Order: sequence, then structure tokens, then C-alpha cells
Amino acid sequence: MKQLLNTLYVTTQGAYLAKDGEAVAVRVEQETKLRVPIHTLSSVVCFGQVSCSPFLMGLCAESGVALVFLTEHGRFLARVQGPVSGNVLLRREQYRWADRDERAAAVARTVVIGKIANCRTVLLRAIREKTDTAGAQELEQAGRRLGRLLETVAGAVGLEEIRGHEGDAARVYFDVFDQLIGVSKEEFYFRGRSRRPPLDNMNALLSFVYTLLVHDTTAALEAVGLDPAVGYLHRDRPGRPSLGLDLVEEMRPVVADRLALSLVNRRQVQASGFQKTEGGGVVMDDATRKEVLVAYQKRKQEEILHPFLQERVAFGLVPHIQATLLARFIRGDLDGYPSFLWK
Repeated sequence: MKQLLNTLYVTTQGAYLAKDGEAVAVRVEQETKLRVPIHTLSSVVCFGQVSCSPFLMGLCAESGVALVFLTEHGRFLARVQGPVSGNVLLRREQYRWADRDERAAAVARTVVIGKIANCRTVLLRAIREKTDTAGAQELEQAGRRLGRLLETVAGAVGLEEIRGHEGDAARVYFDVFDQLIGVSKEEFYFRGRSRRPPLDNMNALLSFVYTLLVHDTTAALEAVGLDPAVGYLHRDRPGRPSLGLDLVEEMRPVVADRLALSLVNRRQVQASGFQKTEGGGVVMDDATRKEVLVAYQKRKQEEILHPFLQERVAFGLVPHIQATLLARFIRGDLDGYPSFLWK
């Protein structure tokens, strides 16, 4: 099993990353602020105006450490990596499956079942903590609708049908998402999913955490030899990690949504940490971004009982486990892909 290594997030604008022996040195105005041994890292993620020496790029490539560049607000720009070491036979089979609707549907169906089941679990758990009777009834109704959609998806055959049910489930879930927010609705509210740019504080927070989860899932797929760009639920699009987005769907309610809600409801992030741009989008300031990154890293250290392995593992290993299980399914070592079902 892959060791849960750290991700180095660099958010300081103007920082310069350099190779210092077998370590990554983070320098600001020519002063070394941090030095991290390369063997302790799984990836380095740079936000905004952060530059990197070619020698460090070479060290990261040799060490299998991904180097990712995002905008200051978390939008993906580029990913630098060394030679792909994945099994070419596995990737060839992955590509064949993408061209066969019944094979693609088999993966997409299981992924959507995992997503809907986990969304439903998030809502049912929230009902226990709900003091507002009307709000609890809305959550219960949404939970029942998701339960019916689970049965429908299980019998769906075609890809377009599965995608349609996935869209229906997303609407049901997000229609009641505002009920999960327990703080002042003037500061944090949810009126629907908005992206590129997010139009309110909650959407800005969700988008940022989703970006982190997509990065981890993409890295996990590359580690097992799969091509993150060729998915089954999400259509191929240049520059988009479609298979990474596939696997993120089943983990997003549990890992990302619950983390974002926890940060808001426990007031670990404040409305003052969000700013509206001239274009109408909302972005987080540097201090809030760092608070979210620390919380995300802590969440990855938490242990859960994996539903398929029946072993206690850290949350941060779930993307690697799911990528491994998917690779085994494509190779023919498993009869089906077991989605991640949180309880």
C-alpha cells in the first residue's frame, strides 16, 4: 500500500522553489523559509506567482513527485511530471473500454451509485443534528428521492441514461444543501452550484476543496498506471482529467462537502476571508486558503474503515485504494469495480 506522504502547498506570492541537495527549498526574497526532504513528499502544489528552478523540476521528476501549478485562487494551470511508468497493457485496455459503451457504462454506473449513496448518507446524518423540523423534513424527502434514484441507476444500461440520473441526483442533493449550513445565511448560503467563477462564499470554498481532491485523485490514477484523461462517466475533453473526475464523484460528498461544511459550521473560516472581484466572482484571501489547506491535510490523516478492504485506512489513501481497485477491474482481476461507500 502506498505510504501517505505529504503534499507541499506553496501559497506565498513571489516564492521561489529550488533544489537544495535532496530537498525542496522554499525561498522568499532570497531567504530560505522552508526546507523539505524530497522523499517525504508525494507532490508540490504552487498557487499563483510561485516559480521553480529547472533543477528542482528534474529532482521532482526523478523522485516521482508531481509538480502542479494553479492560479492564486485554485484554478488548474499545469502539471509537470517525469516519464510515465504505468503498465502500457493496462492503459491499452483502459482505452478499449472507453470505446465500448457497455464497459464504460459498467464503471460509470458503479461510480454514480457510490456518489448517490454517499450524498444520501450525508443528508441522513445531518437529519440527526437538525433542530428545525421543516428543514429535517426537506432532508428526509431528498434522502428518499436519492434512495429511489439508487434503485433506478442500478438497473440503467446506457451511458446517457446513467448520466441523466446522475444529473437528477445532483439536483436533488444541491437543492437541500443550504439546509446543511448552520451559520448566518447572510454570510454563507447556497442557492445552487456556480463555477468559473463561484458567485458566493460557499461555492468558492467548495470549488477550492474540489480542486485539491481532483489533484490527489489524478495523482493516484497515474501512480497505478491509468491515464487520468480517459474516463467513462465524464466525456473526454482536452486538458481535463476525466477519469479523475469520475472517481472524485463518489468521494466528493464525504471528503470535500463534509470538510467545507465543517469549516463553515464550526466557524473555522469567516466571511471576511472571502472577497468579491470586479467580475462578480468570489475568491478566498491567503489566510483563509491556508486555513483550508491545513484542515484538508488533517482530514486526510483521519482513519476510516474501508468498505471493501474492511481495513482501517487514512482518508488520504482512499483515492489510491480506489484507483488500485479500478485498475484491477480493468485488468480482469476483479469481477467489478467496488465503489467507495461511506457509512
